[in-house]
Amino acid sequence: QVQLVESGGGSVQAGGSLRLSCAASGRTFSTYAMGWFRQAPGKDREFVASITLSGGTTSYADSVKGRFTISRDNAKNTVDLELNSLRPEDTASYSCTARTRFSSDRNLSQYRSTNDYDYWGQGTQVTVSA
Repeated sequence: QVQLVESGGGSVQAGGSLRLSCAASGRTFSTYAMGWFRQAPGKDREFVASITLSGGTTSYADSVKGRFTISRDNAKNTVDLELNSLRPEDTASYSCTARTRFSSDRNLSQYRSTNDYDYWGQGTQVTVSA
């Protein structure tokens, strides 16, 4: 079992920045890959970013590449998502997720479906105004 709790959401103007954090508990944090997804009102949940067990490899959705950065601290059991150059279309509830089944570092970029992950946090709201 893994418990995930996000924090750091808020409201910013376009061009601004936010840093989201997800605290994990339960199973040993360094044994599973992590990801972030987001869901805007009326839309499906979509992949944002993912990171391997060690943090050595990351993967991003094209829509956020170059603007968002995912990182993890295995000593603190946290995974962060830094959001820069925010746009109104980034407005959504952001959820962190854990993939506790087997993960191949080389296949990280393929883990982009909600079905590829096993545990989810409740989400934190990010609102970007024009």
